[in-house]
Amino acid sequence: MNNIQRRGLMYVMSSPSGAGKTTITRSLLKDNDDLTISISATTRKRRAGEVHGQDYYFVTTDEFREMVDNGDMLEHAKVFDNYYGTPRKPVEEALSSGKDVIFDIDWQGTQQLSEIAREDLVTVFILPPARAELEKRLRNRSRDTLESETDIQGRMSKAADEMSHYTEYDYVIINRDVDEAIQKAQLILDAERIKRRRMVGLSDFVRGLKGGL
Repeated sequence: MNNIQRRGLMYVMSSPSGAGKTTITRSLLKDNDDLTISISATTRKRRAGEVHGQDYYFVTTDEFREMVDNGDMLEHAKVFDNYYGTPRKPVEEALSSGKDVIFDIDWQGTQQLSEIAREDLVTVFILPPARAELEKRLRNRSRDTLESETDIQGRMSKAADEMSHYTEYDYVIINRDVDEAIQKAQLILDAERIKRRRMVGLSDFVRGLKGGL
């Protein structure tokens, strides 16, 4: 009898704003029933249409700090004057049940996860095809979010800093074509799922095979 099970993995996707990370993440979630997204806690104000517990866990600064002090966060960081973090419990429950968890976090959060859960971690950095294309995407987005020119230039400056950390990631995808980028992200996920260290009960299974020879 095949009693092999699989421990879930943490699939981290990082990129500067406008590189296509959200589009790739949504596609993976749609095509993989055993993949769930890690919902972050944040102190930023809720935007129109956002749902608590679905888009984010919206908490006060004091509540956030209490979660950090109690060890209830896997990682946390301050981004654009607001705090963001990953609650520990739902992630650990998903991994134990064999579900994979996808993370939309920056390089700071990725570094923290690497320190505490490297064996469970798979990290991917998404790069834009060119600086001009990244700026174009940010300007197009700013029409919907009503961001100012100062906001756009601030995001471009932050993007330059974020992209300098690409060497810290397991994989890099240059998003020239979004369908191709999605396919590459799926291939990475498929390969990482069958790594030997994630297969719980494999040694007993092989021992049984050997005993029958």
